[in-house]
This record gives sequence, structure tokens and C-alpha cells, in this order.
Amino acid sequence: MGSKLLQVKGKLENQSGVASPKQEICCSRMFGKRLRELEPIKEAVAAYAARASEKLRAQQSLCKRVRISIRTGMFNPDEPKFAKGVVCELPYPTDDTRYITRAAIAGLEHIYREGFSFSKAEVLLMDLCQRGEYTDDLFAQTQSAASERVMGVLDAINAKWGRNTLRPGRVTTAPDWSTRREMMSQSFTTKLDQLWVVRCN
Repeated sequence: MGSKLLQVKGKLENQSGVASPKQEICCSRMFGKRLRELEPIKEAVAAYAARASEKLRAQQSLCKRVRISIRTGMFNPDEPKFAKGVVCELPYPTDDTRYITRAAIAGLEHIYREGFSFSKAEVLLMDLCQRGEYTDDLFAQTQSAASERVMGVLDAINAKWGRNTLRPGRVTTAPDWSTRREMMSQSFTTKLDQLWVVRCN
């Protein structure tokens, strides 16, 4: 008997216990410092796009649209404020990091403005569909088998040797823009070395 889908508090849940695929996938981070130049923001967006694409493939989904947004800090009254986003259409549903990154970078170039100190970027994969789903247009272009093989090799290598062992050229291993570890919240519930020590006399 097939598994049933239940609508519970606005969320679609699978009675078999298998989580339903996400309808959107987001990767967003605060930069470790304010970024004014376009190139380091491109590096950050490429890294976020690669991570989002990895999550996309993990749930066997394809992406039809990519939204990229950037913003300055919102709380310093002395900083000029700017926030903007744009949605980029992909030529066909894909999970290929290269095409998703290319679209995200093109969107970034469109919305970037000089003269601002940017604090955050976001890559949002939208309009997701599962592999094998049919479209209204039977003659629409689809992702090539070559792309699927390349992404399969990339994921297999990174699963064996560690994330970013194989990565797009724009994704650096030790970026200057990344979130500084001293600014991150501690993991008291998941890391033993960060547990508080209480001494009672």
C-alpha cells in the first residue's frame, strides 16, 4: 500500500517517515568583514551556490530558478544602506553546480553597486522539481547525461576525501571573506570541548 501524505500545520509530511524534498534550498552567510569590491563577493556567492547545489543533488532535485541577493549592514546608522535581489531563470532544470554558479554570478553582477560595504549574500534555489518529473513541453531541453556524470564524480570524490576536495575554480579553500570563527556561536550541545565546566566547593 502506497505511503500517504499528510497536511500537518501547513507542512507536507510523509507517513512512511521519509522527509519530503524541500521546495526551496537556501545558502546564506554573513561575511567575516565588510566587502566593498565585487571579486570577493563573487567568491562568496560561488561558494554558496556550490553548497546549495550539493544539497539539491542530495535530495535528487533539479532547480529551475536561482535568486541571488546582497545587502549592507542594517544596524550601523553611519553606513549607507543597500539591499537588492534578482531571480535568474535557468535554460532547463538542472543540479549542475557550474550552471547554477554561472547564473548566480550573472545575477550578482547585475545587482552589485559600488560605494557600499556589503555584509551578507544569499543564494536561493527555487522552483524545484524531482528527477523524472514531466514538464508541460515534451520538447523542452533537459539536463544532459554528461552533466549528471560530472556531478556524480564531484560528489563521490568530495564524499570520500572531504568537502571542496574537488570544487569550482571560484571557490577558495581559505577565503578572506568567510565568517570568522571567533564570531560564531559556540556549540554547547554538540561539542564536548565547548561544554561549560561547573565547580562546586
